[in-house]
Amino acid sequence: MWSQEKYLEALDFAAQAHGLQKVPGKEYSYVVHLCNVCMEVLAAYTVSPGFDVDLAMQCALLHDTIEDTATGFDAVAQRFGAHVAAGVLALSRNKALPAAKKLADSLERIKQQPPEIGIVKLADRITNLQPPPPFWSREKIKLYKAEAEQILTALSGCNACLAERLAAKIGRYAQYEL
Repeated sequence: MWSQEKYLEALDFAAQAHGLQKVPGKEYSYVVHLCNVCMEVLAAYTVSPGFDVDLAMQCALLHDTIEDTATGFDAVAQRFGAHVAAGVLALSRNKALPAAKKLADSLERIKQQPPEIGIVKLADRITNLQPPPPFWSREKIKLYKAEAEQILTALSGCNACLAERLAAKIGRYAQYEL
């Protein structure tokens, strides 16, 4: 079973860190995205409970904190421990790298972490494969789908349930390439 207290603590921390940030192309709070990623993790846990659900749940709620806010690794580590902070850092793209190398670098760092971190990345991309914003070009849509395929290839061994869901989402996302 997962800890409701750890869920609430991570959600509160993430909500404060993200502040008034909105989901890109939407008019609602970014926290909705974080909760959706966490929901995917918790749903996968009900099907295949063989992983540390608290680690995955906390990292799901915090996964964009280091990358997208002013909150650093040390603040996450102080509040949630080095294990959670290392997972969140692995899920964060290195902004110093060229765009073409960011995903491969992140996937390599994720694979060096426990499988729970890969589970979060699978859940994140499942959640992100929604109808693309109307301002995205066909090229951007194709690139996003190709990235999803790269994530699936690299991390499918982390959780069969989420790998199957991501494969299905990729299949449906192909309609936006037309």
